[in-house]
Amino acid sequence: QVQPVESGGGLVQAGGSLRLSCVASGSIFSRNDMGWYRQLPEKQRELVASITTSGGRIEYADSVKGRFTISRDNAGAKNTVYLQMNSLKPEDTAVYYCNLVGTIVPGGYVWGQGTQVTVSS
Repeated sequence: QVQPVESGGGLVQAGGSLRLSCVASGSIFSRNDMGWYRQLPEKQRELVASITTSGGRIEYADSVKGRFTISRDNAGAKNTVYLQMNSLKPEDTAVYYCNLVGTIVPGGYVWGQGTQVTVSS
């Protein structure tokens, strides 16, 4: 599995917006559901949004519903997943990662570096 590459994080004031991007090359990504996860310090990584291959089914964690929008663009073997984050809150501060959702991969998922999102109050 190739490592996804996330970008777009930064420092923003509460109420602001950010758009995250993730490039994940390889057919395993373009053929399967993908999602955005986030991890707070000393906490488990949690799934905040997921999207099917066609984009026909999208799900959000309750904590981000109505504020975040996930989308994806499959162009050949290069798959890009976006997360538009609006009305950001300090509790959204975390490192954000993208990866597969629900796919069994021998050895587990390979995680990228993530992108830091910091929301100031």
